[in-house]
Amino acid sequence: MLWLDLSAWCFGGFLLANAVPHAVSGMMGRPFQTPFASPPGRGLSSAPVNVVWGFANIVAGAALVCHVGHFTFTNIEDSAVFLLGAFVSALFMARHFGRLHGGDRPDRP
Repeated sequence: MLWLDLSAWCFGGFLLANAVPHAVSGMMGRPFQTPFASPPGRGLSSAPVNVVWGFANIVAGAALVCHVGHFTFTNIEDSAVFLLGAFVSALFMARHFGRLHGGDRPDRP
């Protein structure tokens, strides 16, 4: 197993996890932060921009997982590195977006 394959699968997991809030917010018709907003990553982008950004992350993440090396979920190492990427992405998003939406302070309603 090449370390490049493992890196691609980890980053694929990162991108697939990142796709979730963007695609869901966009499909719900809600604005959400994207790299294209002003300021980047903090300002809000429209719902259609979020749908496009979410699906771009899905395409890129799926390409990395499905077309680099021979990924299989039944292989513990493959699954672990993919899930590590998704977990790191989820933690990053929780901290970043939590600051913007009040999720970093559980005492707030």
